Amino acid sequence: MTPAWAQRQAELLRDCIVSPEVFNSLVDRLGDFVVPYQQALEAEAGQQHVHRYLAGLLSHVERKNAEEIATLVDVERQVMQDFIGTAPWNHRPLVEVLVGQVVNRLGEPDGEIAFDPSSFPKRGTHSVGVKRQWCGHRGKVDNCQVGVFMGYVSRQEHALLDFRLSLPQEWARDEQRRQACHVPEDVSYRTRHDQCLEMLDEWGEHVPHGWVTGDDELGRYTRFRGELRARGERYVLGVPCTTTMRDLEAPSPAYQGRGRRPKAPWQAVRAWRQSFGSEGWTRLTVRDGEKGPVEIEMVKRRVQTRLERKRTGPEEWLVVTRRPLADDRTLEPCASRDATDQDARFRYQYYLTPTGGAEVELAEPSLAELARVIKAGTCIEASFKRGKGEVGMDEYQVRTWQGWHHHMVLSMISVWFLLGETHRGQQWTPALTLPQVRYGLSLLLLEVFCTPGIDYICRQVHRQLMRNELARFYHHRTRKCIPPLKLRREIQ
Repeated sequence: MTPAWAQRQAELLRDCIVSPEVFNSLVDRLGDFVVPYQQALEAEAGQQHVHRYLAGLLSHVERKNAEEIATLVDVERQVMQDFIGTAPWNHRPLVEVLVGQVVNRLGEPDGEIAFDPSSFPKRGTHSVGVKRQWCGHRGKVDNCQVGVFMGYVSRQEHALLDFRLSLPQEWARDEQRRQACHVPEDVSYRTRHDQCLEMLDEWGEHVPHGWVTGDDELGRYTRFRGELRARGERYVLGVPCTTTMRDLEAPSPAYQGRGRRPKAPWQAVRAWRQSFGSEGWTRLTVRDGEKGPVEIEMVKRRVQTRLERKRTGPEEWLVVTRRPLADDRTLEPCASRDATDQDARFRYQYYLTPTGGAEVELAEPSLAELARVIKAGTCIEASFKRGKGEVGMDEYQVRTWQGWHHHMVLSMISVWFLLGETHRGQQWTPALTLPQVRYGLSLLLLEVFCTPGIDYICRQVHRQLMRNELARFYHHRTRKCIPPLKLRREIQ
């Protein structure tokens, strides 16, 4: 090993030394962190349970659901299930506190608002909003719920801000299912594009940003892109490889002297890319990955797109990216099978960005700026990975409208706390990552909640026995037979 490599290895290992300051008073800081969220709730009981539920999400428990958390924090199972599943507390004040904190810490004038649906696979048919639909988590059509999330990406970090549950049309029309899952009367069917616009209208003025981004599920609809242009928003939205466009920079076909002068033909972006050839691609380094620099090749073209019913649409910039097939690292999200195409060497993805807004001509964006915005999609995927991997965002066992929203907002708040603690700990341990902070906190919470005395053990065993006996009771009741009592043994 050369001296330069040996020196860098030593420096990297030195950054791994963990200072006690990282974890000192961590549980106390969690208590202080929760206070603004507790104050946002009106009910005193809810204020107490917010802290307990957050502690459970950040703990070591294998499944982060109400029953397991109740066992950890030593409260009745039904109390915690009611708090998450049916209690009428409004989650929106907690979202307002979260957005304010994220903006204060991460806000940048050219930050990106990123929209991305996320699926939650389910086995049954009774959970609110569940149906067979495209499940990005499994890459196929499957039984799942889908949430539409709004995230924020800056040069410093990224975090989820707000969300909506996508309620399918058949659910919106089924009064019996709505009542069973406590869906509010004022909730109606809304497309995911409308839900994104609702969140943008609610937070657009409060969250500093220069770009809006999303995957091909959003970008394929011309009305959504038009609504963003009408609001004066700059966007980079994925589009499928079948999107029809006309190359405005291509030389016009020869004029035959009669009729209108011919224009470049309409064609799919995939066909245009195939005819473009191998020259003209620009290579950029997007970021430093764990396995080395992440590079991408890009090309940009001024095009005219089509609206529905083959109407001529506006001028936009077409951005095509390509990466080697051998590079399996995720950079750009995709929501459907036609989001990408490939040849023998590369995988391609396609994006559109506006040339003008609401009666305003926009400056031509650089490829480096476009690459930065495209990377935002990966950041939101990383936010989902944090939520589902560290705090059990997808491990809820609730069927109601309120329960889904309650669990989601508390999961997002938990990740936000871990993010702040990770940044704080990196003052002493630069190599520190969010999973290690969660691991350390989970061990500290064991000392708080799990004191293995005789009384604690008796309470835990009592809770397990009650669950077993109630299950036995209701099984017998279904069969209309009284369950026998267990034999009380006499010691000889």
